[in-house]
Amino acid sequence: MKPYRFLVIGAHPDDCDLMAGGLALRLLQKGQEVFFLSATDGSAGHHTMSRQALAARRGEECLQAGKTLGLTYEALPIPDGELTADLPSRRMLMKRIREIAPDVILTHRTCDYHPDHRACGQLVMDCSYLVGVPLFCPEAPALRKAPVILSLWDEFTSPAPFRADVCVPIDDVVQQKLQATLCHVSQFYEWLPWIGHWEDVESASTLEAKTQLLKQRLMADFSIAARLYPDKLPQGTRYAEAFEWNEYGGALTDELKQIMTA
Repeated sequence: MKPYRFLVIGAHPDDCDLMAGGLALRLLQKGQEVFFLSATDGSAGHHTMSRQALAARRGEECLQAGKTLGLTYEALPIPDGELTADLPSRRMLMKRIREIAPDVILTHRTCDYHPDHRACGQLVMDCSYLVGVPLFCPEAPALRKAPVILSLWDEFTSPAPFRADVCVPIDDVVQQKLQATLCHVSQFYEWLPWIGHWEDVESASTLEAKTQLLKQRLMADFSIAARLYPDKLPQGTRYAEAFEWNEYGGALTDELKQIMTA
């Protein structure tokens, strides 16, 4: 059987790692293909750096995280904080989707605190039908089969709470996921502690102490799905990722669920 091709589209560099890094690692172990794509350049996520310098730095962090995971990790040249579901962005994203030709796309839902996350989810849905229309974005060949679309987990409840259609245990790969996530140094060591008021991380006196606190915080986050959906996971699972099927894409088959969860 030909390997499935999975494309994770996050709004920013590090979104893919956080929400689907474990799934990616497990799929790669099984011989599946996985690509990470950030819809923006990540250039707004810092309190001291310039946009230009930060975009370059975050691009390098993507490369390092991709190397750690064993996959291709790229970012589109759309300014962070300025992603909208407009025609230029749709065409840019459509071109990459068709070039990669995924069987499955994973991305944000459209109910989310961050406007880039919402726009990213909307753009993928806007591409869901047009991906097969040859006269739209004719510079890239249309796909003959609509990709399955799965939404990344979030905690928001309006207009509808997240529905866990697929839950993936990641205990065996969680340490590698953690390592890849921490490759985004500008975010986890600098920006997020500042914007999130992580006073313990900001005040840590050594790099080692800061790293240990970040590991504790991230591992707690990686355990949320296992605590929320224990009935959908093998008994004793401590760490997991959850995904919701989006009816705008192709059908979520039993075969696909088996590939993702077994």
